[in-house]
Amino acid sequence: MIKKIVFYTRVWVTLVTPFVLIALPTTFFDKGESICISKLLLNMECYACGLTRGVMHFIHFDFKEAWHLNKLTFIVVPMLIPLWVKAIYELRGKQLPGFLKKIM
Repeated sequence: MIKKIVFYTRVWVTLVTPFVLIALPTTFFDKGESICISKLLLNMECYACGLTRGVMHFIHFDFKEAWHLNKLTFIVVPMLIPLWVKAIYELRGKQLPGFLKKIM
């Protein structure tokens, strides 16, 4: 029973999150204090600093600002697409096609 709840929660969160982020304004995460541990304790930016803001700008097609915030956005977003496709297949109870199964 617990496995089923965890499975459906994981799949639904994976499927709904992109739509929620698209519905939010592009600058939703641009204001406020940083919660990065390395930024708070060491006053140094890590590789993930700006990634959330960069993804928000990327999915709203503001590529210049996404590149400025964090260049890794252009690697992370394409890597998230197969995870989203996998969630769709899992929800439908089907197996992934051959090439997707190999890369997952």
